[in-house]
Amino acid sequence: MRRGEQPVQGGPRKQAVRLRLGFSADPFSYAIELGYPQERHTAFALDPALKGEWIWAGASFHPRAVLSRGGGQQHPDRSLFQSGADPQEQPELHVLREQILSWRFYDSFRTDAGAPARQPRVGTRCFALAGDGGDLPAAVQTILENGDGSGLQQAVADAFPGCHLSVGTEAGLFRLRFHQPGLLRPLEAAELSDGTLRYLLLTASLFSPRLPPLLVLNEPEASLHPDLLAPLARLIEAAAQRTQVWVIAHAPQLIQELAASELCRHVVLQRELGATVVEGQTTLERGAWRWPSLTGV
Repeated sequence: MRRGEQPVQGGPRKQAVRLRLGFSADPFSYAIELGYPQERHTAFALDPALKGEWIWAGASFHPRAVLSRGGGQQHPDRSLFQSGADPQEQPELHVLREQILSWRFYDSFRTDAGAPARQPRVGTRCFALAGDGGDLPAAVQTILENGDGSGLQQAVADAFPGCHLSVGTEAGLFRLRFHQPGLLRPLEAAELSDGTLRYLLLTASLFSPRLPPLLVLNEPEASLHPDLLAPLARLIEAAAQRTQVWVIAHAPQLIQELAASELCRHVVLQRELGATVVEGQTTLERGAWRWPSLTGV
């Protein structure tokens, strides 16, 4: 089947259906396993149950390094982070919780006519753009007052020559304004094209005055004009000098622009018999990772 001489055919499933997620870090690492509940005489037979959850010290898993364990038959619907543990007795829970909550994932910016980012709203200081981009005017104003406002304006001008942003605050409502040469008045967010609005959302997320330790952009090139991909790559590269940025992209031009940077670690994924693997990676080059066991740590 690997050589293409025979069609790929599935056989009877021999392993349980499960989803496992985890990461290694210093000082604590984490893993979680989800699967179907054992009881089948219920209307919620397809509702995932928490099979196991582990926190251990160090990057490499070892049974003796386990600090906290959850899930199983006693707590199939409650995570360790929902246990209300005492910070003095289980500090690893609170350290990991704050670490995970500090990460930011941007993969669902709305740019349709009813998108939250197109609507004026009451503004409060915004040091982290919301996942749907609804607080874009407040995020831009926060950057202008408390962050790298000049860098933000330069990034906008890089993509749209001669343009800049401002925020109107009349009647307590914040409204984003896009100033473009040749127009008698600035455009508001409701009048911007989908691609322009998406680029401004990405710009605000990458110029946050308080960048997270991990920032993930999923297909940022979606709905962008090809002329915006090079400025977007420069925008991402500038942010990568201050924090860790992961980009999942499919546009060849954006990939080439990013891969040309010395800061970029380019990883190509491919499908192999239904599995996602790193192109060209050998067994010896794979990261050392050991999944905890349900039968015993």
